[in-house]
Parts: sequence; C-alpha cells; structure tokens
Amino acid sequence: MVRLLVIRHGKTEWNLKRKIQGRTDIPLSELGRIELAGMRLPAEFGGFNWTSSPLKRTRETAELLGAKNLKIEPALIEMNWGEWEGETLSDLSEKYGAEFKYNESRGLNMTPPGGESPADVAARLKPWLQGLEADTIAVTHKGVIRALKSLAYNWDMTDKAPVKFDWATGHLFEVSSDGGLLPLRINISMEDA
Repeated sequence: MVRLLVIRHGKTEWNLKRKIQGRTDIPLSELGRIELAGMRLPAEFGGFNWTSSPLKRTRETAELLGAKNLKIEPALIEMNWGEWEGETLSDLSEKYGAEFKYNESRGLNMTPPGGESPADVAARLKPWLQGLEADTIAVTHKGVIRALKSLAYNWDMTDKAPVKFDWATGHLFEVSSDGGLLPLRINISMEDA
C-alpha cells in the first residue's frame, strides 16, 4: 500500500470570481501566491514523490510548496467542464433553469455539454492510482479531489458529501494495489507548518 496526499492548487482570479475553470489554463492570482508563500508542507511528507496536473495553477502551487523533481501527470488534469467553463453556477442556473438543476441532480453522472462527468474523472484516475508505487503528493483540482472523495467514501454525489473537505489543506489516503482509496487524515493544515 502507498500513501497519497492530495492538495488543491492555490487561488486564481477565476476562483475569486467563482468562475468554473475546468481545463482553461489560468495561472495563480497574486493572492494565491501570497497565501502559498505562508504555507509549508508538514515534515512527515518530505520523502514523498511530487506530481501535478499539467495546468499552470497546479505546477506553480507545487513549486511554491517546495516540490522537487515534479512529475506532470495528465490523469490529474481538472474535469472538462465543456461549455460551462468561464461561467458561474448561478449564471448557469439562471441560463438553463430546470435543465441545469436536473443535470446537477445526477451526481457522478452530471455531464456539462461537451465536457466529462465526475464518473469519467474517477475512471481516468483509477489506472493512475493502480500504478502508484511510492508515497506521492498530487497537486490537482477540486473536481479531481471530489472524484477521489467519491471513490474513497463510495459517494455518488447525489447528496451532501460524507465529509467536508477544506480546500486549503491536504488530504491523505492509503491506495491499495487495485486503486482503492482509504481515507487516513483529512484537512491536514499547511499553515505555517
């Protein structure tokens, strides 16, 4: 069994405006960089391998957190939000009304037009999880972490999440050889660690 520490990227301008980023390659905002400058990875994770999504915001986050020999992993890229990228949830709700509400209610199978579902994200993560051979830190995105959460807690996303994740912290899982996830510690602080 290997351990996997997942960390969401720092804030971007689109995060601050509550826009869906998806695969749009938005860099960190100045606020995001300042917040990350005050964070440190707990020493217990010093020997872990570093990996990140290919997008700028994750690579920069990893570097600001002290990543060494950062490996880029395509499976960690954010969920493809298709036509919804650049929109806010409130704008989408206003624009599509009942159709949007219905799509949201589908949980893991919610699929933006031209995009992918959380179930698709979980399916693309599974081979990567099965191939992990060493303790790893993955700097990634909220959609990816939510997909991992769905696997770890057998959560279909149709109701409230079983555990609240703080998006400015790390989340530690044990990964079995079949790609199964067991939550070990959630919401690990990196504030002045």
